[in-house]
Amino acid sequence: MFAVEEINRNTKLLPNITLGFHIFNAYHNDDRTLESSLVWLSGQGPTIPNYSCESQGKSIVVIGGATSELTVSMGTLLELYRIPQVTYGLFDPLLSDPVQFPSVYQMAPRDTSLPLAMVQLMLHFKWTWVGLVASDDSRSGKFLRDLQDEMVRNDVCVAFIYEIFTGLTEDELLHSYFLEKLSDSTASVIVIYGNTDALLTLRFNEVPHTLLYRMWITSSHWDIAKKPGYIYFDNFHGALIFSEQTSKIPGFKHFLKTINPAKDPENIFLQNFWNSAFGCTSEIGKGDGAVCSPNASLDTLRLSYLDMTMSHQSYTVYNAVYAVAWALHEMFLVRSEMESNSNGNILGTYRWKLHSFLKNIQFNNSAGNQVVLAEKNSVANYDILNYVTFGNDTEVLVKVGEFISEAPLGQDFIIQQKAIVWPRTWGEPLPSRCNEVCHPGFHIKAQEGKPVCCFDCAPCPQGQISNQTDRDQCMKCPEDHYPDRERIHCLPKRVTFLVYEENLGTALASIAASFSLLTALVLWVFVKHRDTPIVKANNRDLSYILLLSLSLCFLCSLFFIGRPTAINCLLRQTTFGVMFTVAVSSILAKTITVVLAFRATRPGSRSRRWVGSRGPISLVVFCTFIQVMLCAIWLLLSPPFPDADTHSDPEHIILECNEGSLIAFYSVLGYIALLALASFTVAFLARNLPDTFNEAKFITFSMLVFCSVWISFLPTYQSTKGKMMVAVEVFSILSSSAGLLGCIFIPKCYVILLQPQKNTKKFLKNNPNA
Repeated sequence: MFAVEEINRNTKLLPNITLGFHIFNAYHNDDRTLESSLVWLSGQGPTIPNYSCESQGKSIVVIGGATSELTVSMGTLLELYRIPQVTYGLFDPLLSDPVQFPSVYQMAPRDTSLPLAMVQLMLHFKWTWVGLVASDDSRSGKFLRDLQDEMVRNDVCVAFIYEIFTGLTEDELLHSYFLEKLSDSTASVIVIYGNTDALLTLRFNEVPHTLLYRMWITSSHWDIAKKPGYIYFDNFHGALIFSEQTSKIPGFKHFLKTINPAKDPENIFLQNFWNSAFGCTSEIGKGDGAVCSPNASLDTLRLSYLDMTMSHQSYTVYNAVYAVAWALHEMFLVRSEMESNSNGNILGTYRWKLHSFLKNIQFNNSAGNQVVLAEKNSVANYDILNYVTFGNDTEVLVKVGEFISEAPLGQDFIIQQKAIVWPRTWGEPLPSRCNEVCHPGFHIKAQEGKPVCCFDCAPCPQGQISNQTDRDQCMKCPEDHYPDRERIHCLPKRVTFLVYEENLGTALASIAASFSLLTALVLWVFVKHRDTPIVKANNRDLSYILLLSLSLCFLCSLFFIGRPTAINCLLRQTTFGVMFTVAVSSILAKTITVVLAFRATRPGSRSRRWVGSRGPISLVVFCTFIQVMLCAIWLLLSPPFPDADTHSDPEHIILECNEGSLIAFYSVLGYIALLALASFTVAFLARNLPDTFNEAKFITFSMLVFCSVWISFLPTYQSTKGKMMVAVEVFSILSSSAGLLGCIFIPKCYVILLQPQKNTKKFLKNNPNA
C-alpha cells in the first residue's frame, strides 16, 4: 500500500498512470495455491482455465512467493502465460535457472553468507555443540548442508538434526518425538531455519520448559514475533535473530501512524486488518467486538501484530513494487504509442513484453540503495537482533550486532555482548559443549568414532604445558625453562653445578685436601726414615713417585668441583689420566721389582742388572709417555669444552664439561685399567714369594680395591646425570687413591712409627721369619 501510494504521487515515475493491486491468500498447499492462481487469472467467478472473466483491473505481474515451494506452485500455471513473477522470499539458486523458471525474478539478496555468520556467532561464545532444526523443503536442506560444512571447517559439531515435515506440524506423535529428542540432547543452543508454518509447532508449545533452557538462533524470515496473542510466548525470550540489513525508508513510520480505514473506507484489506488487529468492528451491530476508535493508530499495536520498523520482507516487497513500476516506466518510454482497448486496459496485453525490462532493471530506491534483480543479486549483510519479552505481554527486537559479508576477516562480525538479554534460565552466556572443557595443563584427546567436539582430556606430556582451555596440543617449554607441577606455566630453570658452597662439594673438597695432606705426611715420614730397611726394601724412589702422584691424584679431583671453564675442562680429565697412570705404573714397577729381586737371589741370574732404580723408573716414564700421547691426541682432535645440559634434569640447567670425544675419554680410562690389571696379575702371582718386606700381598689387595672401585664406577657413571655424575667420578678418584694409599703405605707407616724396633737390621738378623 505504502509503495503504490508513493509511486502514484511521484510525477516522474509512470506519469499519467495510476497503479493498483489485488491481494490474494497464499496457502502452503499445492491445490489451494493453484486455486488462488486460477481465481486471479479467471476472476472472482467460476475458475475456468484459459478464460478471463475480469473486464477491468487486470494485473500484469505477480509479487509473491514467500517460499520457494509457493513460487514453484504458482509458476506452474503462470508460466503458461509468461506472466512475470517477482518473489520476495529468500533467494533460492534453484529459481535462478532461466530454463526451468524463465519468468521468475528474485528480489532478495543471496544469503550464502548466513551459515558463516551463524558459525561466527557460535565461535564467539564458544558454542561447539549445536542442534539443528529445519523444515523439510529444498531451501532448508541446502542451508543445512552449507551450515554443516561451515561448522566442520571451524570444529563446531552437530548435536542432532531434526526436520519438520510440512503439513504434519499438528501431528501429536511427531511433536512428542521432537520434544523428547530436544530434552535428551545436551546442546544448549539450537539453530532454527525454514518454513514458518512448518515450525509453528515449536513456538506454540503448551509445555514450554523444554524450550526455556535453550538459546535459539534463527533468521528473520522465520518470524518469532508473529503469533496469536493467546499463546505463551516466553519460550524464545533471549533468542538471537539474523535479520538481513535494510535501510530506513523515509515516510514509512509516519504512514503507519496516520493510516486509518476511516480515511479510506473503500480499502477492504485495510479494514479487515484493522478489525483483526484491534479486535473491533467498523460498524455498530456488526461482529462481537466494540466499534473501532477513529483515533486508533498502528503504533500502539504489539510487535506480534506489526513492527513499526520496516522488516526485511517488507523492504523486499517495497523494492519489488518499485522494480515493476520502473520496468513499466522503461517499457512506456521505448514505445512510440500504446494501444488501448475499449475497456481501458492498456497493460494486460503486454505482460510478456515486460520480461526484457525486468531482466535489466536497476535503480536506486528512496533510501539511496541500489536495487537489482536476477543473477545480479548481492550477498546479504545481517543485523543481529535480540528478541526480548516482558511480563506485560510486550516484546521488542534489539540490535546487538551485525555481520558484514564484504568486510575483511576479523572485522566482519561485531557483537555487543553486554547488550544481549539472555534466556531467563541463563542470566549470562553459558557454554554449549559435548563435554566439559579441558582445563590448562591438559590437552584434547580425540575419541575414536565420536565427533571432534566429544573428546577426552589428557595431561600434557613431560616437558610440555597448556596455558589455555581446550588446547589441541600442548606446547614445549623453551630449553631454559621447565613446566610447573600443574603443567600450566613455564618456569626458568636454575643453573646448577657441583660447587664448593654446597654440602656435597664441601665434603668432597675437604676429603680430597685431607687425603692429599695425609699423603704428604706419609711422604715426609718416608723421606725422614729413608735409610731404614722398610723404606729401602722396595725401591725407595718408586715409593716417593707413588706418594707424590697419589697426592696429586687427590688434588686433581678439585678440578671437577666449581663452575666449568675452558681451562678447567681441558685439565680435569687429562690431569686425572696422567696422575693415575704415574701412580698405577709405579705400582706395576714396584711389583715387577719384587719379582726381579727374588729372581736376583738365584746364582748366575741375569735379573740383577734390572734391580736398580733406573729400570723401574724407566718403566714408569714409558707408561706415562703413552698416556700423555693419548691425552695430547685427545686435546688436539676433540678437546673437552664447557657445556650446558638442559635435558638431564627437568628443573635445572647443568653446567658441565663435555668430554668432546667419548672414545678418547674411555681410551684414557681403558689404558689405566690395562695397567691396573697388569699390576694386579703380577702382584697376585708374586704374593707368596718369601721376602721379609714383600709388598706383593699389599699391592694385590690395593689393586683389588682399585679395580672394584672403577668397575663399579662405569655403570654408576652412565646411570647418573648432571652434577651427580661429576660427584661419582670425584668419589671414584678419591676412594681408589685412598685404597692405594691405605693398602700399600699404612702398614709400613705403622711399623715405622709405632714399631720402630722392627725397622732395624739387627731385628731382621735375629728374626729371619719376621
